[in-house]
Amino acid sequence: MVPNEGLQYVAIVRLLRHFGWMWVGLFAVDDDSGEHFLKALEPLLSQNRICSAFAERIPEQAHLNVQDVNKIDNIVSKLYVPFTDNKTKTFIIYGEPLVMIWLKTFTFLGFPENKDNTSFTKVWIMTSEIDFIETGLQRGWGFQLFEGAISFTIHSKDLPGFKEFLQVIKPGWIQGDDFFKDFWEQAFDCFLSDPQELAKTDDGTCTRKERLESLPASAFEMSMTGHSYSIYNAVYAIAHALHAMDSSRAKLRAMMVVKSLELLDLLPWQLHLFLQVISFNNSAGETVSFNDKREMGGGFDITNVVTFPNKSFQRVKIGRVEDPNTLEGKGFFINEDMIVWHTGFNQVLPVSVCNEQCYPGHQKKRKEGEKFCCYDCVPCPEGKISNQMDIDDCFRCPEDHFPNKNKNGCIPKTANFLSCEEPLGITLASVAFAFSLITALVLGIFIKHKETPIVKANNRDLTYTLLVSLLLCFLSSFLFIGQPGKLTCLLRQPIFGIIFSMAVSCVLAKTITVVVAFMVTKPESSMRKWVGKRLSNSVVISCSMIQVGMCAVWLATSPPFPELDMYLVTEEIIVQCNEGSVAMFYCVLGYMGLLGIMSFIVAFLARKLPDSFNEAKFITFSMLLFCSVWVSFVPTYLSSRGKYMVAVEVFSILASSAGLLGCIFAPKCYIILLRPELNNRKQLIWKKK
Repeated sequence: MVPNEGLQYVAIVRLLRHFGWMWVGLFAVDDDSGEHFLKALEPLLSQNRICSAFAERIPEQAHLNVQDVNKIDNIVSKLYVPFTDNKTKTFIIYGEPLVMIWLKTFTFLGFPENKDNTSFTKVWIMTSEIDFIETGLQRGWGFQLFEGAISFTIHSKDLPGFKEFLQVIKPGWIQGDDFFKDFWEQAFDCFLSDPQELAKTDDGTCTRKERLESLPASAFEMSMTGHSYSIYNAVYAIAHALHAMDSSRAKLRAMMVVKSLELLDLLPWQLHLFLQVISFNNSAGETVSFNDKREMGGGFDITNVVTFPNKSFQRVKIGRVEDPNTLEGKGFFINEDMIVWHTGFNQVLPVSVCNEQCYPGHQKKRKEGEKFCCYDCVPCPEGKISNQMDIDDCFRCPEDHFPNKNKNGCIPKTANFLSCEEPLGITLASVAFAFSLITALVLGIFIKHKETPIVKANNRDLTYTLLVSLLLCFLSSFLFIGQPGKLTCLLRQPIFGIIFSMAVSCVLAKTITVVVAFMVTKPESSMRKWVGKRLSNSVVISCSMIQVGMCAVWLATSPPFPELDMYLVTEEIIVQCNEGSVAMFYCVLGYMGLLGIMSFIVAFLARKLPDSFNEAKFITFSMLLFCSVWVSFVPTYLSSRGKYMVAVEVFSILASSAGLLGCIFAPKCYIILLRPELNNRKQLIWKKK
């Protein structure tokens, strides 16, 4: 007739989680039922990340002998610690009504200076088996110890006319009921005499005018309790079952092959079939029936114990727990606004945890040798955050975010690339554009003065090719500025490598042409056939085609592609080009450096050849600058990250190209524009004195 006890255990856990009470104490009667309670509840607590601070046993005996003084002292000393523990604010108590008597007694013995137990600010959670009773000296102690307690009681509902019946009930109504007589005498502390005798009040005789409603709740509750409601429903269930059996009496006779069947001859088990299928509405309007496990439903009521200064109390319904099948989110209801907490909490929700909560930006760190509910709060590790209270482990932000300073939130990362909108990008782009204009201007000057001796003397076509190559070198740097895309990543390194190789090949061809030109001045020289455009064109085309071939292999096997590096810099997403094959990238650079070294060596050897327009000296300086730039480029490039890596390469392109432009063409432009008198055929004749 009562709900399954397992539902009550689950409801206790739901209540604890609802209020965030993760550090609780357990009191249980010292018998088999208390042992079962602890074994059933403690695993549920652990599964829900709740810890029991202690589990104390309360004796079940009604009396302890004088010889049990040591036992009493032991119990009192064990109760002293949990009652004085400020961390454990929530106590769960399980047992019979006598457990309450012993608990109050032991508390008084341990703290005799606090007879009313008003200083112990705790939240008591009581099971349906617990009841408030007082006997003997305890009647003067009251229930302030359990002020604000939350109790699970078997579901009940007020029955029409029940309170009115209790208000008018008198001892003479029930004749021969010794229990009622004993109850009346103990409740009103008087002697119930024979009704024929005159009522006297001076000798302790009951006046028979006593009223049950005048009794305190600890002696008698006027409302319908869960146990009484269950008994009421049980009586009517039996009545309905007997009625159903009586209605089918004829059928039962035929089935049982008996001549007669009287209700008084029934055995209890014969009602089972009828009890299992009955369903009726009681006078309170609720449906009474049994489930397939032959259990009565109804669940539990959650009540709040409100105490008063006159040492009385009242139970106030604040919630409900229903069938366990609907417990997740639907079968548990509680109205927090109706709860009256212990006065020591000042109507603020009590906190019952082993330690203070961990705020966002921190995580739990378990204390060695203690339960998992006891932990230290430590800041999140580098690169991780926590945005909730009491989180077990910090977690990483999404790839495109990074932790803020307090490690309690994520901030979107900014894209890192060499933008043409930032000072560095604007500066490099401006320099590239300026040098492009200068190169175009120089090309225009040479085209305009193409018939002058100084232009003709230095292989006019090769000069044009070199200037166009340098112009394209400056323009190729724009492929490195701005957000990398699929096409720019694919083309920028190969285009740069091919154009630069062509420029250096032109320089090499110029140097070789100078050397060969002086070698053919010797009689019967076999080099005469190489003098002219044939030699220079062969050098430029062959050297450039080797670079073109390597770039073609690179693009065919492992081409560059754009990628996002989320982890290299904490607060940025590096938008960069993955070179695909790093080996091919350095092969392209290495080949370009090889051409530069060859040009430098040849120019260095030819630097003292006697000619007023000899370019070898200027080529030597340009190649020295070129090699210096690209030798320093490699370590600087490898030690840079993000946009600065790209900026190093752009700077190297601009510096080396500007070196070639300045060293080779600046002297010629000076003569063409400022010293035209030197730009004549006579300057081509060198006479050795």
